[in-house]
Amino acid sequence: MQAAQQLLELYNLGLNAVKGDHAVYNALMEQGTQEACHVVAIGKAAEAMYQGVERYLDKDIKSALLISKYGHFSPELLANRQLTCLEAAHPVPAESSLLAGQTLLHYLENLPAKEPLLFLISGGASSLCEVLEEGWTLEKLQESTQAKLADGASIAEINQMRKQLSKIKGGKLWQFISERPVACLLISDVQMDDPALIGSGLLFPAPPQREFAWQIVASNQHMLSAIQTAQPISLVSEIKIIPEFLEGDAEEEARNCVGFLRDQPDGIYIWGGETTVKLPENPGQGGRNQHFALAAAIALENNPAITLLCTATDGTDGMTEDAGALVNGQTLARGRLENLDPVDCLRRADAGTFLAASGDLLHTGPTGTNVMDLVIALKTSCLT
Repeated sequence: MQAAQQLLELYNLGLNAVKGDHAVYNALMEQGTQEACHVVAIGKAAEAMYQGVERYLDKDIKSALLISKYGHFSPELLANRQLTCLEAAHPVPAESSLLAGQTLLHYLENLPAKEPLLFLISGGASSLCEVLEEGWTLEKLQESTQAKLADGASIAEINQMRKQLSKIKGGKLWQFISERPVACLLISDVQMDDPALIGSGLLFPAPPQREFAWQIVASNQHMLSAIQTAQPISLVSEIKIIPEFLEGDAEEEARNCVGFLRDQPDGIYIWGGETTVKLPENPGQGGRNQHFALAAAIALENNPAITLLCTATDGTDGMTEDAGALVNGQTLARGRLENLDPVDCLRRADAGTFLAASGDLLHTGPTGTNVMDLVIALKTSCLT
């Protein structure tokens, strides 16, 4: 099997282990509870997580509100008149995000008293659903978000800002829930799986003495472990998880990864993380994973020994519809055939244009999960 096919096979194995439907269904099976409830699903994995509840509870879902990113709902789900499904903007909030926030409050206000409520929260919820504090406008929120994104701020830094301006983040949503049993299942898109950072902590911290149960059902570490342990027969190389979390500048982390691989024996190496990119005034096409991949390709030029995949696990990298890229020692040669300069593309944050020309972009569509980013590299016995 070719190196690229091997890495894609591993990527798909990892995705299957953390998809929202499987993760939620398995968690509910382990809990062993089967109580009729109302369901609120918010995030990029909202549909998949809801499907897990639907499979488990069947007819015992009293009502459901789903909020997700544009293009992340299937036509079948949108056509289901028994559900309320809203699409909203990500990563920069828009009017649709405020509409989703008001719809959420209206939904909670009209639920029958004391009936159980199950929240399903995944990455993206921070941008998709918002109710602003007094003194904040959508324009100010958008400007603040765009400024932080352009400056390479981490998700923790962005979410801290969101908590300050929101009426529902940082556990503030509890004031609209009233007295009812509440449970929450989360797919983690943050380092250390801190529930207060996932979706900017809609339910965290919880008020004292509230009946509240929660669980992380899928995470980046779950994915890495699944890749390592579910080694397919077609792969004979040892798979190693690198414990260092990839964060900070994408270019620097890409060079570090390639430098590390040069000194390692043959094998497959996997990292989890979420890097950042400081954008120039007029950025081109791409996202942090494409930026990482092109920086890695520059470091790998003419190296036949290493193939590297860098991808977002939700299927969308930056403002593009591509998930990332799969590069090797010939990526630069392929892109240069289209008269593109890889260093210039990287400088202009236009990695997507170069990787499209080289034929190395990875397109998956929405994956039904969101557990940050993944890097997988295969080193062969070829001479470096």
